[in-house]
Amino acid sequence: MDTVLLSRIQFALNIGFHFLYPPLSIGLGLMLVIMEGIYLKTGKMKYKLMTQFWIKIFALTFALGVATGLVQVFAFGTNWSRYSRYVGDVFGSALAAEGVFAFFLEAGFLGVLLFGMDRVRKGVHYFATICVALGAHFSAIWIIVAISWMQTPTAYRVVGEGSQAKAEITDFWLMVFNPSSVDRIIHVVLGCWLAGAFFVISVAAYYMIRKKFQEIAHSMMRIGLIVAMGTLVLQLFSGDSSAKIVAKYQPAKLAAMEGVYETKPYTPLYLFGWVDKNTKKVRGLSIPAGLSLLTYWDAKKPVTGLDQIPKDEWPNVPAVFQFYHIMILLWGVMFVIALLGCVFWKKGSLDRHSWLLWPMVISVSFPMVALQAGWFTAEMGRQPWIVWKLLRTSQGVSPNINSSQVIGSITMFTVVYILLFALFIFLLDRKIKHGPSKIHETGKDSSSLYSDIYEIRKTEK
Repeated sequence: MDTVLLSRIQFALNIGFHFLYPPLSIGLGLMLVIMEGIYLKTGKMKYKLMTQFWIKIFALTFALGVATGLVQVFAFGTNWSRYSRYVGDVFGSALAAEGVFAFFLEAGFLGVLLFGMDRVRKGVHYFATICVALGAHFSAIWIIVAISWMQTPTAYRVVGEGSQAKAEITDFWLMVFNPSSVDRIIHVVLGCWLAGAFFVISVAAYYMIRKKFQEIAHSMMRIGLIVAMGTLVLQLFSGDSSAKIVAKYQPAKLAAMEGVYETKPYTPLYLFGWVDKNTKKVRGLSIPAGLSLLTYWDAKKPVTGLDQIPKDEWPNVPAVFQFYHIMILLWGVMFVIALLGCVFWKKGSLDRHSWLLWPMVISVSFPMVALQAGWFTAEMGRQPWIVWKLLRTSQGVSPNINSSQVIGSITMFTVVYILLFALFIFLLDRKIKHGPSKIHETGKDSSSLYSDIYEIRKTEK
C-alpha cells in the first residue's frame, strides 16, 4: 500500500483518538467555572459536591489528552519530516506560544484545582479553576491558529527550492489572524462547550433514571441544558460564517462538502443524500437555490463547482460530503434534545419522560462524533494539499520510510489505544457510579442530598 496513504491513516488514527479528550477538557473547564461560581455565590453544598465530582472527571480526561497528544510530535519527525521542514517556522512559533500561554498556565494551577478545594481559600481555588479552564482554551486556540494557517496561509515567504523549501513568517500577528483562524477558533471552541454540556446532561439523565443524587442531578441538568441551548444557537451562526470563509478561500472544499459538481445558478442545498462518483450526481433531498442563498444571499448566483477546479485538486467528494452532513445532522439532533429538555424542565416533568432521558444519556457521544466529523471534513476537504496551494500531501511525507514500518506502527497504536480507551471507560464508569456524594466514600449508601449535607456538616463540626 502507498506510504503516503498509510501515513495519513496513521496520523488520522493518532489525532482522532487524541481529539476525544481535549474537547471534553475544554468543555468541562467551562462547566467547572460555572458550577464553582454558583457555589461561591449561593453557598449551597450541592454545588460544591457537584464541582468536586466533575473535577475528578476533568482530571481523567486531561490526563488522557496529555498522554495521547505527545505522540503527535513524534509523528511529525518520523512520517512527515518534509512537511515539518516546510512549516517548522509557523508551527514552531504557534507551539511555543501554546507552551507559554497554555501549558504554563495549566501546570501552575492544576494542582490547586485538583487538591486544593478544602486547603486554600475559596477565592484562590476559584481563580485556579478559571486559570486551568483558560489554559485549556488557549491550548486549543494556538493549535487551531497553526492548522488554520495551513488552510489559508498568509504572512509568509518561501525560501529555498525543492525539498529544501520552507515557509518563513513575515508578520507573526498577521499569521495568527489569518483569514480563517478566528472563525475556526470560535467554531471549534463552541463544539468543545457542547461536548462539556452534553457530558453533564448525560450523567444527570443517568442519575435521574436511576433515582440517585436527585437534587444534584436536577441542578446539573439545568446547567447543562442552559449551556447546551445557548451554545447550539451560537454554533448555528458560527457554522454559517465558517462556510462563507470556505466558499471564499477554498471553493473546492465547499464544492465537495455540498456535492457541487457543476457551476450553475440556483445551486441547491442538500439536507442529506449520497454522492455517485461515476455519474457525478448527488441523490437526496435538497432545497432549490438553498446553497446560493446561504453563501451569497443571492439565489441566482452560482456556487463554484468542481468543474471549475482541476481534477487533480479534487478532494474525496463522497467522504467529505458524508462527514459534513453527519456533523449537520448531529447539530439538529442535539438541538431537538436540548429544546425538549428545556421545555419539560420548565414544566417540571422531565423526570417522567424516560423516552427523552435515555437519549440524553447517550447524547454525550453526539458532539464528540460531530467534532470528529467536522475535523475530517476540514482536513479531507483540503486534500490534495497539506498546505493549501503551497505543498501537496505527497510532498510532505518522509522519504526514508516504507509501508511495512507504517503498518507496524498503525497496528501498535491500535492495540495501545484500545487498551487506553478501555481503561478510560472503566475508570469513568466507576467514578460516575460512585457519584458526587462524599457519603459514598465512607461506605454509606444514600442518594439523598440532604442527608449528605447533614453528615458532612456533622463531620466538619
